[in-house]
Amino acid sequence: MASLRDIKNRITSTKKTSQITNAMQMVSAAKMNRAEANAKSFVPYMEKIQEVTASIAAGSKDVGHPMLTSRPVKKTGYIVITSDRGLCGGYNSNILRAVYQTIEKRHKSSEEYAIIAIGRKGRDFFKKRNMNVILDIVGVADQPAFAEIKDIASKAVGMYSDETFDEVHLYYSHYVSAIQQDVTVKKLLPLTDISTSSKLTSYEFEPSAEDILEVLLPQYAESLIYGALLDSKASEHAAVMTAMKSATDNATDLINSLSLSYNRARQAAITQEITEIVGGAAALE
Repeated sequence: MASLRDIKNRITSTKKTSQITNAMQMVSAAKMNRAEANAKSFVPYMEKIQEVTASIAAGSKDVGHPMLTSRPVKKTGYIVITSDRGLCGGYNSNILRAVYQTIEKRHKSSEEYAIIAIGRKGRDFFKKRNMNVILDIVGVADQPAFAEIKDIASKAVGMYSDETFDEVHLYYSHYVSAIQQDVTVKKLLPLTDISTSSKLTSYEFEPSAEDILEVLLPQYAESLIYGALLDSKASEHAAVMTAMKSATDNATDLINSLSLSYNRARQAAITQEITEIVGGAAALE
């Protein structure tokens, strides 16, 4: 049985851990609120650019833009968004498991796919397994600006345009609520499934639709990546908050259990001392 000093030390260390996890929970809650607001504020822009893009594409079906046309798939690109840090429950592992299983199922060699990793956890995971990571970015801010990922987003779109990739898939965690984040897979390129808006909006294009598509489609694809990143950041902070709350609750339960063990051990020690005193007094009589 552990000594009173050992139990007391465990209680003290667990209390300190509980204070740290509680502080991390509150910080993550504040970051989550800001990240959720950023993700929601980006939705109207995405809806409008999707509406305009769908309108141009629908009205210019004779325009054979490469980003709107499917082609035989020889090489697939995977954009994977994870976090730079751990302590976020199953946030990273769920995404990485989905990507890894897909690659193992669909591809027989590393020549058939390439990975663009956003986040240190994803980069390290794939490089440790000698998987084909061609681009990566780490250290993305908790409240990211588009400028931070513009370079890697434009390179990803450019690789499709120059036929390095024949299709591009995006893997990230979609924020549903503070306690639910779903792994989401989105076909980024080609843009063959742009949903048309139910609003009957009429547009006049100047210059031609072809010239507009040349500029708008890459911007739309890059915006999809940025929107997924904002969504992922909200999910990440929510996952950290939930994990730290669970850690704090577990620490509290452990403190209560250790306190009970400490009180029992102390009571047993006191009883033992009383018994020894009584026994010594009886021996002197």
